[in-house]
Amino acid sequence: MGRRKKMVERVTALMNEPEKIRNIGIVAHIDHGKTTLSDNLLAGAGMISKELAGRQLFMDSDEEEQQRGITIDASNVSMVHEYDGVDYLINLIDTPGHVDFGGDVTRAMRAVDGAVVVIDAVEGTMPQTETVLRQALREHVKPVLFINKVDRLINELKVDSQEMQIRLGKLIDHVNKLIKGMNEERYKAGWKVDAAQGTVAFGSALYNWAISVPMMKKTGISFNDVYNYCRDGDMKTLADKCPLHEAVNDMVIRFLPNPLQAQEGRTNVIWHGDRQSPIAKSMATADAKGDLAFMVTDISMDPHAGEVATGRLFSGSLTRGLEVYVTGAAKTNRIQQVGIFMGPERLEVETIPAGNIAAVTGLRDAFVGSTVTTLDGMTPFESIKHASEPVVTVAVEAKHMKDLPKLVDVLRQVAKEDPTLSITLNEETGEHLMAGMGELHLEVIAHRIERDKKVEITTTPPIVVYRETIRGQAGPVEGKSPNRHNRFYVHVEPLEEGVRELIRNGEISMRMPEVERREKLMAAGMEKDEAKSITDIFESNIYLDMTKGIQHLNETMELILEGFQEVMKAGPLSREPCMGIKVKLVDAKLHEDAVHRGPAQIIPASRQAIQAAMLMADDTLLEPYQKVFIHVPQDHMGGATKEIQGRRGIILNMTSEGDMTVIESKSPVAELFGFAGDIRSATEGRAMWSTEFAGFETLPASLTTEIIGSIRQRKGLKKELPQASDYLSQ
Repeated sequence: MGRRKKMVERVTALMNEPEKIRNIGIVAHIDHGKTTLSDNLLAGAGMISKELAGRQLFMDSDEEEQQRGITIDASNVSMVHEYDGVDYLINLIDTPGHVDFGGDVTRAMRAVDGAVVVIDAVEGTMPQTETVLRQALREHVKPVLFINKVDRLINELKVDSQEMQIRLGKLIDHVNKLIKGMNEERYKAGWKVDAAQGTVAFGSALYNWAISVPMMKKTGISFNDVYNYCRDGDMKTLADKCPLHEAVNDMVIRFLPNPLQAQEGRTNVIWHGDRQSPIAKSMATADAKGDLAFMVTDISMDPHAGEVATGRLFSGSLTRGLEVYVTGAAKTNRIQQVGIFMGPERLEVETIPAGNIAAVTGLRDAFVGSTVTTLDGMTPFESIKHASEPVVTVAVEAKHMKDLPKLVDVLRQVAKEDPTLSITLNEETGEHLMAGMGELHLEVIAHRIERDKKVEITTTPPIVVYRETIRGQAGPVEGKSPNRHNRFYVHVEPLEEGVRELIRNGEISMRMPEVERREKLMAAGMEKDEAKSITDIFESNIYLDMTKGIQHLNETMELILEGFQEVMKAGPLSREPCMGIKVKLVDAKLHEDAVHRGPAQIIPASRQAIQAAMLMADDTLLEPYQKVFIHVPQDHMGGATKEIQGRRGIILNMTSEGDMTVIESKSPVAELFGFAGDIRSATEGRAMWSTEFAGFETLPASLTTEIIGSIRQRKGLKKELPQASDYLSQ
């Protein structure tokens, strides 16, 4: 513990010097070596023993992570590294690589300024590598590259020294191609990775060595020497001469920005407030004396201290007892403890200044993505946009009746900790639904409810979450209020693909200045009068008020939008969420007297008009798809392709690398349950595979009626398909 205490003293001393801080995330595809790399960096900082580095997996502190051998939660650690005789503070977040836990990566990206992208030298850039790189660039996080498992190239693939360099060069070119394709502006501004400059390191996290061009100059060890040491199996000498932590941390300190360099560019991307305001200047300069601006990126439970909110502090200083405002909360919260994370442990400190990653208790009302500030009325940070959506659902029940009230609290708590989880508590049927990114995601959450929250539960087999959308146009359709005094005329049509893309990427929202939003929408193909009439964006659906000069409309707009949101959460066809729908209010007749246009009148009128219009506009279902990437030896290729094609899958591409074939395909999520076992038996366990969310596609016509019928039956609705006339009051 003495070592750890000394480390905390060094960390707190450096916290106040933003130019000596680096906030970084380690990101990669699953099994490319992120946690093993983190171990080495911690061993270099003297926090764990060097003998255990690479095998201890210190950052995988949860017992389930250790049993499964994968990272499930992003975990933070603060450590000190000496470079050119000067101490630097590195706040590091080790992130998961499995696609089901991709939400953790997105959230971690909001807290950091730089990312170490890890790639397996043999497997190269995989689907999840592209996803995490895209998330980093979207959040304005600068990447550097670490190519891991170089020893496998030499010892398993038996390539010679020349071939090794060619292969590594190709990997770097491919990463640069990805960066250029995702954000050309950043690429030109010097964000490309370049081995000659030193923004690429090569090594083996398992054997604790790494090399980069600056490191070669420092140690005098060349590529040929590395090749010879690996071929002779003498990794120990190599690790002594070129320790991994030195090569990677030097690269981080030299090439990744400190908070002073990063925050101005980052706040421009993630905050849409007034650029001239004092808080904007305070965030751009990481001013510790300014107003507090803290972005919560993670919430975890501590059995003793309650909820711990971890996040990035852009401005001001966090101290115990500070009264703060939390977005969306009516009353202020008081900070109880302030600390930093050392892997699984949280250590208290007196105060944390801007530019750091901090852990805070006492923020009862905070949720992931909320803005915590001392400035009343501050424009909040942009909400965090996740790369994929919940596509698999299970129903959760308490095993014992006495646990029922506790289960409701536990589910709310779990949803707060993991925003990629969608929890629906149905008051009418008493059913609790939990929707997540995939089977593994839900399995892990269910296990944690039993283990950590001590509630025994049973879960149903997983089912797929569909989406409702329309293929045609309809309207104007009239919706009348129950008292017949208020009428709304709405028109519905599919939303333009360009606009949907903007919403999906988080590039437009209702928080933005109207002019900026209007220009982006017009550039995406929307007409000017529509672009300036937007009154609400709900997930990937929008509501436009195209009316002119109708009295009392402003006062009732909130209720009208409530009706709109109710339909978007549960469409008329099968009560599934809606996507890609544009609703236009073209006319309205409202009663003079406010008494006759209360919630009980306006909400049903608004809701029924949209429901009827959707059924007239060829309402249909979309089903979620996943891309499936399979690496399989050529003689087992037939078994793998048959497995995909038997699941309504489509083969998109096939390439061969040596004696391995890489199959790129996509298949509906509904057909992929149990895929893991089947692909193993079809290929004698020789296939390596991974999945990536691939969006939604229209359900084949031959299956539509059957699937809608089964969903309606499951939800206790009438078996007959609804008609528009069911929703229109006669």
